[in-house]
Amino acid sequence: MGVFVFLPLVLPLTALPIARLAEQHLHPRAATRLLSFVGGVLALCSTLCLGLLVVVGTAQLPGNPLPDGWSDPEVRAAVPYDEVAGKAAIGALAAVATGCVATLVRHVTVRRRAQAALVGMPDSPVAVLPDGKAYAYALPGGPGGPGGPGGCRARGRIVVSTAMLDCLNARERQALIAHEQAHLAGRHHRYLLVAQLAARANPLLHALRGAVAYCAERWADEEAAGEVGDRRVMARAVGKAALVSRGTPAPTLAGFAAPGPVPRRVAALLGPVPPARWWPPAATAAGLAAWIAAAGTAASALSSANAAVALFLVLQAATPL
Repeated sequence: MGVFVFLPLVLPLTALPIARLAEQHLHPRAATRLLSFVGGVLALCSTLCLGLLVVVGTAQLPGNPLPDGWSDPEVRAAVPYDEVAGKAAIGALAAVATGCVATLVRHVTVRRRAQAALVGMPDSPVAVLPDGKAYAYALPGGPGGPGGPGGCRARGRIVVSTAMLDCLNARERQALIAHEQAHLAGRHHRYLLVAQLAARANPLLHALRGAVAYCAERWADEEAAGEVGDRRVMARAVGKAALVSRGTPAPTLAGFAAPGPVPRRVAALLGPVPPARWWPPAATAAGLAAWIAAAGTAASALSSANAAVALFLVLQAATPL
């Protein structure tokens, strides 16, 4: 197993350059998918390697239920600095598991509470709540609404408060609804959840979490701008809503004018339509960063697979028949 078991823990560093460059040089749809995939794979690989280290670490503890052969010197020799690394991994994996479970529980709890709050309301794609706090977000799940941008059938409902609608005119309200329909049609909550879990699994992936959240909002902005037919109306709606918005009930739910930075979103909407490329040109800084991230992701997957197979063979050899 050797040093390969440690590489996936630090290889997320290779994804940091693309986190910001993808926002600037890729279409937000492509950037959201790319960053979510890279973050998810890197998080899985680092968590797997923590688990492998925990196997070695727990085998050293007295009274453990593992086979006695798993604590033999030849097993410990498979991991550099096995005594320190193995025991440290126990606490690290416990923290990862606690953080990921807390994120999932919060996501599910908020969705259920939001859906419960809509019980008894008219069964329409848009639920308008009488509330003095301004917010608007896409609530996934439940019956599908009308076709959203691009003809997709959005599954879920749009939740918006009267305070939010009061601060927008008719065209801006249309932009808001189109924005939230794009969130539902694109299943953006899944990308946000993957990014949140990845950041919990490895702190080095925190930058990707923010980048995915921003790109998902930009993706919905572009879809809504195309639906409304006026990028300035969309930019004005985002700017006005940002002044009063209270955000979303959970970071894994997509909202309107959140998260920021809103000025960058407004500036992008006032500019030209982003190119529909899914990969930046190789001879650019973004292209180089993308290939570095791809190489780091591939190396992380290979390293974790190598470590898993090596430890399996060592444990198999150390376990008496």
